Amino acid sequence: MAAQDAIEVLAEQLKKLIGRFEEQQGIINAYVEREREWKALKIEQHNKIEALSKEIEKLNNELNDE
Repeated sequence: MAAQDAIEVLAEQLKKLIGRFEEQQGIINAYVEREREWKALKIEQHNKIEALSKEIEKLNNELNDE
């Protein structure tokens, strides 16, 4: 009986550990997803800034040529 009780205790502890792991995995996945979205937004903003900088440079060159 003692061995059966020990196995049941271990099984219950294993269920708890698996539950905690899944919870932590969900938290990490959510963080990674937010980080990816943030990086994508930063890249988009950087590209817009670069395009606007080139446009400003082009307009300045046109004004200087006149």
